[in-house]
Amino acid sequence: MNILYVCTGNSCRSQMAEGWTRHLGGERVAVRSAGLEAHGLNPNAVAAMQAAGVDISAQPSSILADADIDWADIVVTVCGHADEHCPLMPAGTRKLHWAFDDPARAEGSPEQIAHVFAATRDAIRERVAALLAELPTD
Repeated sequence: MNILYVCTGNSCRSQMAEGWTRHLGGERVAVRSAGLEAHGLNPNAVAAMQAAGVDISAQPSSILADADIDWADIVVTVCGHADEHCPLMPAGTRKLHWAFDDPARAEGSPEQIAHVFAATRDAIRERVAALLAELPTD
């Protein structure tokens, strides 16, 4: 099963989802993430995931390509902008939308910003775990 996560900049939400899918799904799934643009991997996302025991620091921030869409069995958009602008899916590709606020827009002290990233990380983990639980185990 090939899962692709898409967001605007491929810096936070889609990266966290990719990391959780790799961590929780193991060998039963292949996973990628991409953005409508590539904003680079957000260091706060890396830190939030590292705090949960998942290293996403080597994941590239990449721009969505037709080959990514063709590769995917499931495409999950994780922000409204990506959902509205995601290309049409090929027949047989399942498309899901998970609306998460962008933690990169968080304001406040470093601790407050870290809290927003951690909350987003945990919410994404729940959605990824639920998706993986739906998939066939063969």
